[in-house]
Amino acid sequence: MADEVSRRLVHVTGATVPLAHLLRPDLITWRVVRGFLAVALAVVVVLEAVRLTTGLDWVVYDRLTREYEQDNPAGYALYIVGMAAVAFAVGLPGVTTDIAVPAMLMLAIGDPISGLLGSGDASSVKQAWVLLVMFGVCTLLAAPFVSTAAAVLGGAAATFADGVKPRIAGYVIDDNFSIPVLGALAMWVGVQYLPF
Repeated sequence: MADEVSRRLVHVTGATVPLAHLLRPDLITWRVVRGFLAVALAVVVVLEAVRLTTGLDWVVYDRLTREYEQDNPAGYALYIVGMAAVAFAVGLPGVTTDIAVPAMLMLAIGDPISGLLGSGDASSVKQAWVLLVMFGVCTLLAAPFVSTAAAVLGGAAATFADGVKPRIAGYVIDDNFSIPVLGALAMWVGVQYLPF
């Protein structure tokens, strides 16, 4: 349980990136956010390449990675990839920081809450009440930024990503990647097509 709490605390630290932008947009511009995530992305790509090709096994990997991540890209790397994908999508048609920020917060805040609530369950499927909490938290995180319909769509997409971990060609698509990406995509659909 201690490792699970450590994992979740590391998760929450990712909220500092979008929150810093919200609190000091004059100082932490979106360009700074992108620059930080670009550097973080380069670092994790190198670390994961070394870990997966040489078998490097630092203590931090033992504590913060799960068993299925031993031969797959680790969750922390997919976390950075997901955050960076959302950050760099800003500027595409219809994609603004009002979509990117809550998508990042869904991962940084919603996922650790869901993870802690569901950590006592030995099965790989989360209980319905845990997913309902995830939906509520993610929808509330999005509500100050987008319309109610878009917030609900984003919350539903993030919850779906949290509850389903598909395997593609033997690789687990971790929710650290899919939560912000699917959450942002769903909010974009809501903003574009359900603007009320």
